[in-house]
Amino acid sequence: MEKSIETIWKEGFLEADALVVPKLNNLYTQKSMHIVEKFKRMFQTNLRAIVIGGVVILGASFVVGIPVMGIMVFLIAGAIVLVNRTLQKRLMEIEPNVSSYEYVKSFDHWLKEQIDVNARMARFYYPFFFLSMVLGFWFSDYLPLVTRHLPSIYFVNGIPVFWLLGVFIIMGILYAVGGRLYKWDLQIVYGRVLKKLDEILSDMEKLRVSYPEIA
Repeated sequence: MEKSIETIWKEGFLEADALVVPKLNNLYTQKSMHIVEKFKRMFQTNLRAIVIGGVVILGASFVVGIPVMGIMVFLIAGAIVLVNRTLQKRLMEIEPNVSSYEYVKSFDHWLKEQIDVNARMARFYYPFFFLSMVLGFWFSDYLPLVTRHLPSIYFVNGIPVFWLLGVFIIMGILYAVGGRLYKWDLQIVYGRVLKKLDEILSDMEKLRVSYPEIA
């Protein structure tokens, strides 16, 4: 029995879909792999930059006479790197030999965890970065040059009460906005990559509705 025009058209569309699906799957596999690998490289570079920056500041602080600041900054930078090294190990454990969608979803889940952990840390390390600068100058030869111009009323038993109060207020503000500062910094460094990831994930979600066989 001859096939009806409707049946022929239907079969034609099914065959066309069968050709389209593997191509789309391959395309998004390549895109997802590319964006994740790019992030990994940037993440590794960023960690190296933090290490190098901490070492440079440590060395420079001894040269200019504010070693306390250099030591504190170095220790804070070291803590940031250690935490992110642990997160990096989890990133490397994501299995690339799964479907492209599952791979991107796993990476997206890891990324949200990484952002959450660092945003919470930022509420502490931004205030301590500021404190390191204050203590660096306080325990340095520059202190007499600064205090010389301050009226004695600011000191109680040798302690600059109003300065100390100001330091605590600024640290409190930095604690409150630390997470936002981190996310702002994150957008500067990784903004384009994160936007591309969101676009790929959104496209894949839509395609999975139209083509459930896309993995």
